Amino acid sequence: MGRLSGFKYREIIKKLKKNGFIFYRQAAGSHEIWYNKETGKFTTIPNHAGDMPEGTLGAILKQAGINPNDFLSIN
Repeated sequence: MGRLSGFKYREIIKKLKKNGFIFYRQAAGSHEIWYNKETGKFTTIPNHAGDMPEGTLGAILKQAGINPNDFLSIN
């Protein structure tokens, strides 16, 4: 297991909000689009039960333009 494993949807959203993201709209199925006004970046987040797969969280952070180390340091 890597550094980005073990995060749940709510934990990820909490950290993204602290990084300036807001809910933008509902997407297909259980996916949501989040937007950051300051950076102009969008990211798609699946709202599923359980832990987010590490690769999925990595892709979310890449879309959002957030360094994984910065994400981990957000309280």
